[in-house]
Amino acid sequence: MGHIDPTKEVFAQFKANDRPGPIHMLNLVRLRAQAAYPDGRKATGAEAYAAYGRESGPVFERLGGKIVWQGRFELMLIGPPEERWDHAFIAEYPSVAAFAEMIRDPVYREAVKHRQAGVEDSRLIRHAVLPVGKTFGEIPK
Repeated sequence: MGHIDPTKEVFAQFKANDRPGPIHMLNLVRLRAQAAYPDGRKATGAEAYAAYGRESGPVFERLGGKIVWQGRFELMLIGPPEERWDHAFIAEYPSVAAFAEMIRDPVYREAVKHRQAGVEDSRLIRHAVLPVGKTFGEIPK
């Protein structure tokens, strides 16, 4: 069973850490070959995920969200060799509150059914935005 939605406990931790400033969310998404809609409709995982993007995108943009990086998976250099991701991107939100508002928005809540049907597994990893260091070992505070 993959990771599709956050647990209530982790989402409560997410909201409790409501520091000022933007957040970056690293998204790693593996799609199902065939979407698993509860009503039995037929679509590929990619088609379902595209529907999620079309329907949720206006909410994401209205709340100040933007994609700041996107890449295409090529090879797992370090990590489980069987692990692969169909989509990898970083979404920026102006605040924790903006992300939480998106999740509560009725249009988003309707769109998320496509994500749930199309996604086999995912990771959503929250990051604080830091200045870029000069080397790998330099971790700005």
